[in-house]
Amino acid sequence: MEWTKDAENAVKRVPFFVRKKVRTRVETQVAETGKKIVTLADVKTAQKRHLQKMSEEIKGYQIDTCFGSGGCPNRTIPSEKLLERIERMMAEQDFLSFLKQHVQGDLKYHHEFRITIAECPNACSQPQIKDIGIIAALVPGLTNEVCTACEACVEACPDNCIHLLTHPEKPEIDMDRCMSCGKCVDVCPTQTIQEQKRGYRVLLGGKLGRHPRLAMELPGVYNEKTVLEIIQYCISFYKQNSRQGQRFAQIFKESDFEILTKKMQPS
Repeated sequence: MEWTKDAENAVKRVPFFVRKKVRTRVETQVAETGKKIVTLADVKTAQKRHLQKMSEEIKGYQIDTCFGSGGCPNRTIPSEKLLERIERMMAEQDFLSFLKQHVQGDLKYHHEFRITIAECPNACSQPQIKDIGIIAALVPGLTNEVCTACEACVEACPDNCIHLLTHPEKPEIDMDRCMSCGKCVDVCPTQTIQEQKRGYRVLLGGKLGRHPRLAMELPGVYNEKTVLEIIQYCISFYKQNSRQGQRFAQIFKESDFEILTKKMQPS
């Protein structure tokens, strides 16, 4: 299908990672009218339809996982129950009404509050750039069981944080490098390495856009109850401080992060 120069220039201003999809959408709509040339008016019409559809689809928040309801094939721990509890919590918050009261003009996807769960440290759901990122964690620890020096743990560790000592023969885990994926626990035949703690790492205040920022990670691994308490705290903070639909990262500063860090420390 042919495009006029003005139409081509307009579509070139669309971000490159969705440009192909936009071109296809425009051409499909033009083809439905029987035309063979795409004009600037056609691009604007497609844009208007997209914005209208976007407004209808926005619910005030987004919750993502790496592989949807099927879960992560590399999962450290299953998170379906946590996901359901977060869904219920977010639905009760009525974010849509809050955004409509505080955002001037049409709502867009970037106004929504975003939470994501990654079921392993590969983090395909990009928790580092979401308002709240949650990563499943299984922390390994050493037991008194005799090690046979089979090196299964060394081979299984994707982060090269395990090596074997020779006197006595036993594994040593560099916990500063360990990502808590639990692979070493799964393969250890003697249970010399076993699960020490399981739960979730929590990252706060990530975003992309004009001024991108990676999320800040709270120290520690938290159980489901505490994760939900952290989310509730962040929601309350957001509603108290967001006045024009800013992203959580724009209002949640390092000083606020330090306050929450202290609040989450065991007494």
